[in-house]
Amino acid sequence: MLAVGLGVVLSGVMLQALLSDGQRTQAFAQRLRQRTEQRRTLMLMKADILQSAAVLENPDPGLSPCPLAGRHPVLQIQSRVGVITYSLGPPPSSIWRRQVLMRCGPGYSLDGSFSTSGVMQNRIVIDNLPKMSEGPFLASADRQTGSLQLRLMNSRLSVELPE
Repeated sequence: MLAVGLGVVLSGVMLQALLSDGQRTQAFAQRLRQRTEQRRTLMLMKADILQSAAVLENPDPGLSPCPLAGRHPVLQIQSRVGVITYSLGPPPSSIWRRQVLMRCGPGYSLDGSFSTSGVMQNRIVIDNLPKMSEGPFLASADRQTGSLQLRLMNSRLSVELPE
């Protein structure tokens, strides 16, 4: 009886350890997935900046070619085919989680350059962003080095500013 009781207790302890390890693995996978999404978003912004004529210092809601619907512009880029506005705020519909970062600007052609069709697209580039005191996204220009520092949650990227 004693051996059976001890075996049950040990089995319970081992099962608890396995469940705890599974939860930690799942949390790590989720953080890794979020970091990948953040990196991909920053690379999209970098591609926009590298094809642009200028990064506008103070984002102006009036320059956005798309309605912002309660979101505020956090980055604006002057491209050869129009202004690209990245805005942060509430999602346009309930299928998205928490805050979203949206891109409004020209679409892309098959070679990755801006489409010259004149059609502006308003697309969510990342969702599920928490409300933070500093904001989940920050862009700051460093005129001395000629670069733009981008931070999206825990991911950072430096991009050379167009001349």
